[in-house]
Amino acid sequence: MDDERQRVARELSRVRDGARAEAPGPGLPAARQTLEPQAVSEDALPRAPSPPQRPDGAAVNRLWSLAHAASPRRLGGLVYRALRGILAPVIDAQVAFNSRQVQLDNELLEYVEARLDATHRHYDAVLGIHARYMGEINERHMIIQRELVAHVHDLVKRIDLVLEDSQRGQTSLAFSLREIRSRLAAIEERLGKG
Repeated sequence: MDDERQRVARELSRVRDGARAEAPGPGLPAARQTLEPQAVSEDALPRAPSPPQRPDGAAVNRLWSLAHAASPRRLGGLVYRALRGILAPVIDAQVAFNSRQVQLDNELLEYVEARLDATHRHYDAVLGIHARYMGEINERHMIIQRELVAHVHDLVKRIDLVLEDSQRGQTSLAFSLREIRSRLAAIEERLGKG
């Protein structure tokens, strides 16, 4: 049992001495310098590229109606008006189709712009939540780091206390052993004379 205690005391002494040898000065080992998390500055963020220009639908909006096209004059105009009467259902159908196509094109442009804006707002919200969560993680890491350093310092103090106690016990045992040896020598001397 005493051998085990001495082995443990020697091992604790070795660990304590090793920790103190790595320390920059006397006493407890100094905590390593830690970096505090900092917010990313606006200058460090990459600049978003400018979005492409919205397609211009003005020309299509102006030319959608065949009915508004300039009708020929003089003799050609007479033939045109005669044919126009015959082809009116086909021309009206084409005008209606062109009108609806222009409306669809305009609605698609508005949809794409609205969808892109919604996507960017969503990504910004997700990135904001992620950044806040990462900040909370950094804060928790700092708290754990401080607690760990305090715990290590507490352990070193406890090791010192155990070593002091074991060394005190060794000193006391050595004193008792010397006292017993001196008594034994005195008894042997008396027995030898008697």
